Amino acid sequence: MSEEQQQADNRKRPTTDEFRAFVAQDWAERSADLPPLTEAAKRAAQRRAAVSAAHQGERLVIPAGGLKVRSNDCDYVFRPHSAFVHLTGLGADREPDAVLVMEPLGGPDEDAGHESSLYFRPLAPRDSEEFFGDSRYGEFWVGARASIEDVESELGLTGRHVEQLEDAVGKDAGQLTVRMVRDADTALTARLDTVRVQGGATQESLAEADDVLAHGLSHLRMIKDDWEIEQMQQAVDATRTGFEAVIRELPSLPERGRGERWVEGTFGLVARHEGNGVGYDSICASGDHANTLHWIKNTGDVKANDLILLDAGVELDSLFTADITRTLPVSGTFDDTQREIHEAVVAAQAAGIAAVKPGAKFSDVHAASIRVIAEHLHAWGLLPDGVSVEDTLDTEHGQYHRRWMVHGTSHHLGIDVHDCALATREEYMDAELAPGMVLTVEPGLYFKADDLKVPERFRGIGVRLEDDVVVTQDGCRNLSGEWPHSADEIEAWIKDVQAS
Repeated sequence: MSEEQQQADNRKRPTTDEFRAFVAQDWAERSADLPPLTEAAKRAAQRRAAVSAAHQGERLVIPAGGLKVRSNDCDYVFRPHSAFVHLTGLGADREPDAVLVMEPLGGPDEDAGHESSLYFRPLAPRDSEEFFGDSRYGEFWVGARASIEDVESELGLTGRHVEQLEDAVGKDAGQLTVRMVRDADTALTARLDTVRVQGGATQESLAEADDVLAHGLSHLRMIKDDWEIEQMQQAVDATRTGFEAVIRELPSLPERGRGERWVEGTFGLVARHEGNGVGYDSICASGDHANTLHWIKNTGDVKANDLILLDAGVELDSLFTADITRTLPVSGTFDDTQREIHEAVVAAQAAGIAAVKPGAKFSDVHAASIRVIAEHLHAWGLLPDGVSVEDTLDTEHGQYHRRWMVHGTSHHLGIDVHDCALATREEYMDAELAPGMVLTVEPGLYFKADDLKVPERFRGIGVRLEDDVVVTQDGCRNLSGEWPHSADEIEAWIKDVQAS
């Protein structure tokens, strides 16, 4: 238990020797069955092999991260670091404080590979102090954890007790390069920095060496294999279930206080049931709130004539997540102005999706979508006098359209909703698209209620349309392509769902 938790832990527990002996007695034998090697672990082993080849002779340290205090003696639900998930196959809330260590089996010039070991806190015996005395980790309080044998069977790597970690990381740290993912667990990083320096490494070398590993592991996730793409398809399909649950609730929302919260809760219930939960804080933005791009307060009322922008995704137990947006008329029908704006976004998204193909640049997707947005803004007379579509698309002297479409059209998607975030600009924005990349296409138009540069009929309307697409050999496949897109399709969808 952390010092912070100990200070906040005021619960009384019997501590007599007699009770300790009593509570350890008469428990049924545990099952001897071991879990099978999972498909996620098989794929993780292939990724470790690629990482090993890139770091021959180096010791690699990838922490899961630790529990974080929410308040007093209560923790947030644990979510392991994405690099750890990718290289172990563990997802959901598995193994706080665990650390994957890839130990080199040869020198930097030898193609000898690595031994991968998971240092973690294994299941303690029932006669241990931890079993009843530790409310943060003890089995009596939080349930049984995996044993070393369980981990070795499930993940196909060596299991070791986390108490052995510091010795393993610090051994000969001055004679070989040791790299770790620093941001996964800052407290652990500080301790291991000390251990590495004591082992002979120089303090100045640590962060630079670690940044190389973190960058490489982030970039490694840019190309998804067939299993990962199937996981993302499942996440998209589960997300549709959540959207349709919300659609069933639309007629009741105007009568509810804080209807946005009802939408958030409805989707969250499905996400928790269908997977691990939501992949990010859901945006449930009704009316003018849709024009606040990161509206996650979700405290607003929902009016009968509103549009509600729902940007949400189900995260599976594997931690792969969807990221979908639809803008829904609460009444089931778009009015003329809402439809006009919505269909402009539909056209912009179609142009962006058409640009997703091997050999195109990532930035081409945004360029295709934003041109259509600029054309509509120009046709509506919203650009300054004398400013053409080409003028506003000029990145040095234009960009007037960004008042109403401020964000990028795409981002990579995977274990993180904004995946591969440590990739360089050359590897991301300026890179060519390749088969196996998964990205969003999500243009929008946002007309704030107090924006005097737009017609009054536009004010307070925000629309975004977002799908998840995978680059294929000859173009792309829209994982959410069967979802409704046009205003007519969305109206028919709402009618069909509410009638079922």
